[in-house]
Amino acid sequence: MIPNDYIEKTYAGFLGMNAGIRLGAPVEPTEWTPEMIKDVYGELDGYVKDYEVFSADDDANGPVFFMRALLDDATDREMEAQDVARAWLNYSREGIGMFWWGGDGISTEHTAYLNLIKGMHAPESGSAETNGIIMAEQIGGQIFIDTWGWLFPDKPEKAADYAEKAASVSHDKNGLYGARFIAAGIAAAYSADTIKEVIERALKEIPSNSTYAKVVHAVLEFHQQNPDDFWACRQYLEDEWGYDKYTGVCHIIPNAGVCVLALVYGEGDLSKTIEIATACGWDTDCNAGNVGSIVGTFTGISGVEKKYREPINDFIVTSSVSGYLNILDIPTFVKSLVLLGYRVSDHAPPEELVRGYKEEEVYFDFSLPGATHGFKTDLPFKTILKPNDKIGYQSEGSLEIFIDRMLEGEKSHVYYQTFYRRESFNDEKYKPVFAPKAYSGQTVSAKLYLEQYRGKEIYVIPYIRNTFTKEVTELETILLHNEEWNTISFKIPDTYGSFAEEVGIAIKSPSPRDNRAFGKIFLDEFHIHGSGDYEIDFAKQTVEFMSVTPFAHHRGQWGLENDRMTAESDTDCASFSGHYYMRDGMISSQLKPLSGTHHALIFHALGTQKYYQAGFAGEGKVALQINDFGLQTLKTVEYHWEHDREYLFEVEIRGAVIQFSINGEKILEHQDDRFAHGMFGLSMAKGGKCEYGDVRVRP
Repeated sequence: MIPNDYIEKTYAGFLGMNAGIRLGAPVEPTEWTPEMIKDVYGELDGYVKDYEVFSADDDANGPVFFMRALLDDATDREMEAQDVARAWLNYSREGIGMFWWGGDGISTEHTAYLNLIKGMHAPESGSAETNGIIMAEQIGGQIFIDTWGWLFPDKPEKAADYAEKAASVSHDKNGLYGARFIAAGIAAAYSADTIKEVIERALKEIPSNSTYAKVVHAVLEFHQQNPDDFWACRQYLEDEWGYDKYTGVCHIIPNAGVCVLALVYGEGDLSKTIEIATACGWDTDCNAGNVGSIVGTFTGISGVEKKYREPINDFIVTSSVSGYLNILDIPTFVKSLVLLGYRVSDHAPPEELVRGYKEEEVYFDFSLPGATHGFKTDLPFKTILKPNDKIGYQSEGSLEIFIDRMLEGEKSHVYYQTFYRRESFNDEKYKPVFAPKAYSGQTVSAKLYLEQYRGKEIYVIPYIRNTFTKEVTELETILLHNEEWNTISFKIPDTYGSFAEEVGIAIKSPSPRDNRAFGKIFLDEFHIHGSGDYEIDFAKQTVEFMSVTPFAHHRGQWGLENDRMTAESDTDCASFSGHYYMRDGMISSQLKPLSGTHHALIFHALGTQKYYQAGFAGEGKVALQINDFGLQTLKTVEYHWEHDREYLFEVEIRGAVIQFSINGEKILEHQDDRFAHGMFGLSMAKGGKCEYGDVRVRP
């Protein structure tokens, strides 16, 4: 049976995981010994660093994207290890983002990826026979598998089986037992009465004679004799199970010891557990993230303290090939995860869950307890944002905007950030890249309820902020009617080759000093939908996180020169952008091939291994091709083209009908419906060099 509190506990688990990652990440390098952590930060009691935006982390990337094997391949059958391997290849950009690219034979994940690229299948790609026992037993076996525990609530055996399949892409032996143990622990946490019970149920899913089981039992026995001194237990691990005995960059066994230590000494308290896991050193973000997943699920949402939850603000960034998916709203992701959990358990999901999730659109209904959906304000002195779990338009839940004595001439912006720039980040970790969540031509709507206590009229003005100019474009001013739900709706205006990085409302009131505006606005059902109508002007783009905004590059050298994007590569390469769920539309770009014979426009791309492309495909040829883990030609026509000459490529998609034109002349038409939506991009199927002019996307 699916637990009644399935979605709330999953939400708490995902928040717990990210709280642990965020707490542990600043002290992850091995230079940060437990003594150094304590010397610099003292007893941990909250995040050690204040991030404007916390950067992407492999401990979140893997759980978010590798489970997409169930969305892309294993949609109506049991999942296999190779399904997860395909997700690895499809959502990763070679050499950048997703996981640690530390080198062949050094990084387990990098080594496994190269095995897959060579054509090796999982689980051979991660086996000890292929890569050696030390490589196979590094920590990655257990840090990418949290979602398998959430997909199978209260089914530790099933969660462990799927986690093992997923981990076998890159790991083996104790690396797999760690995957089974952590996933089973998460699954067990939905119904367990104690953390001890969680551990006991997880232990049943790994071999009792394994080294992993032995270190778990060793920590449990030490804790029984020394229940009040986790530092003594940490020293015991150093002496008996340390990195000197289990080598490689980051072996799973010492860190497994820390995870169990944090669980038993944390006593079911999420904050205490992730603080202990971080204080112990070694792989701090991995360990704190894993135990945060377990204990967050165990305690539920009430166990996630404000000091850890509030800075997350329901939002993380990831670093896949899809810049659109990389801007991750946590409640939306949790809903997608839970809906998938219902599917794999063959249970019908609740109607309110189905109604509150729109996969292809931005839609926030604030129905999860304490949800904020990442909303921000530029004037927190006057507009205080907090979740409200009682008041909502159709169901309970909204964003409460408290207006604190607003005067005439004051204006506060409350907004959802729809695009991110390097300037918002403190570091370059895992190189996240972004494509906007909102585009010119799309419609934004929301419900606003005004509860005013004093002051004159309160107005809202829909607005966007341009990421290139930073200028605000305001639309029509709207008077809010008191004590009723007001509907606002507006189209995102033209951003002239740039993008909106904020979409929201400005709040103002003509209230005088002796009668200042005081009250609340409740925001619900925030919705961005419809087709985009925009262009990408490369004169208004820049290179950030090693990519030209708003693209994500896969192989090749990409840059900007003379207000154009350039690409040069010795091998095939591609670059992707746009709405991940774009369906019908027209996409055009100017191309000037400088060398090489394969230059194409990509569309309906689901990743680096799944997309259509149309363009030059050899001397005197134009082809429409599909890449589905291998390039296949669908249609070829004769067409004389030359180097150093500019061409306008345009693809029009209407359902299954694909038309490709060059310089306004239709060159080919074909029907194929294997990929019904996706990103757009640019590619060279073989080595070469090319320049690209502005890109245009139309309904």
